[in-house]
Amino acid sequence: MHKTLLISEIFPPTNGGSGRWFWELYSRLSRSEYIIAAGQAVGDGAFDKTHDLNVTRVNLTSSSWGIKSITGLKFYWRVFNHIRKLIKQHKITTIHCGRCLPEGLIGYFFYKLYNIPYVCYIHGEDVEAAATSRELSWIVKKVLANATTLICNSQNTANLILNNWQAAPDKTVILNPGCDTERFIPAEENDGVKKPLGWQGKRVVLTVGRLQKRKGQDMLIRALPEIKKSIPDVLYAIIGGGSEKQELEVLTQKLGIEDNVLFMSEISDEQMIQAYQQCDVFALPNRTVGQDIEGFGMVLVEAQACEKPVIAGDSGGTAETMLIGETGFIIDCTQPEPIALKLTELLQNPEQCEVIGKKARKHVQNTLDWKVHTQKAAELFSSIENN
Repeated sequence: MHKTLLISEIFPPTNGGSGRWFWELYSRLSRSEYIIAAGQAVGDGAFDKTHDLNVTRVNLTSSSWGIKSITGLKFYWRVFNHIRKLIKQHKITTIHCGRCLPEGLIGYFFYKLYNIPYVCYIHGEDVEAAATSRELSWIVKKVLANATTLICNSQNTANLILNNWQAAPDKTVILNPGCDTERFIPAEENDGVKKPLGWQGKRVVLTVGRLQKRKGQDMLIRALPEIKKSIPDVLYAIIGGGSEKQELEVLTQKLGIEDNVLFMSEISDEQMIQAYQQCDVFALPNRTVGQDIEGFGMVLVEAQACEKPVIAGDSGGTAETMLIGETGFIIDCTQPEPIALKLTELLQNPEQCEVIGKKARKHVQNTLDWKVHTQKAAELFSSIENN
């Protein structure tokens, strides 16, 4: 029997698009064939009691992913020994690496030493971040060159590794992340739900994502004074935590729009779905910052599943989440004016939003539901193992 080990630092209860992707995918695959080495996180013990996946927690966090430093070497040596025991215990025949670094390099070691083939997931921002370092670039090239298959989350990410990293076209495949359309469902507007969220009587634009420059929350905040001229009751709800929070709060105060921006850092999964259901428009105003890009944008898929029109920046793989002009809109999010223009138009036309939303849900159900995704993945994994 083929047995596969997934190695991923980002895995629930840690928040993050890739972690959710792996959870949704591998929880739908055979328990006897797939073992998971997941990163440690606060609350992981309690979380692991809620499911029956074969998960072992490994400390996959390091301040250095290079191999020139003592810190990096110690990290890889410790993780290598831990993973080697798992491979022996479960008779692993294939390794799936959650990213190029650090997981891909661990896969590369086992390929070189024990001839165990490895598959590597590519998200876009992971390889671009490595491009800023000569050492990390060298490692990534080794990982890409020796992997059996490179699974890219979007065509944009595939283009990135084909054009910038000379990845082999015959082993580069695209597997978009998906969405649980039985969980992310539309709901009627409900003041009883909106009130606890602090949204009652407001027209709400929602962003879900880490508070970092490339996500573009700052540009949407800058667009609000213009939107307010036409829609005084507009509220920008921001779900997520991150390094930019203080700067975003300062910007909000500077523009005098504290009543129109709501930071919602701590929120349950149930409230998250309610937020998608009760917002008017979903926005991911992303842009490219240096080497940092949005690989795909799962949140855009989840919002569409809840029958919401979406807007996103003209950067990375976001265009691949939607039917442009039909279920969502790609706009220039490097400045506030285009954001203000498109959001004002949508918020002033609830009937148009409803039509767009219904089409959006159908699009996700037909092409991006986890059932569709899992079937594609299972066929792909089977073809890899039988080669």
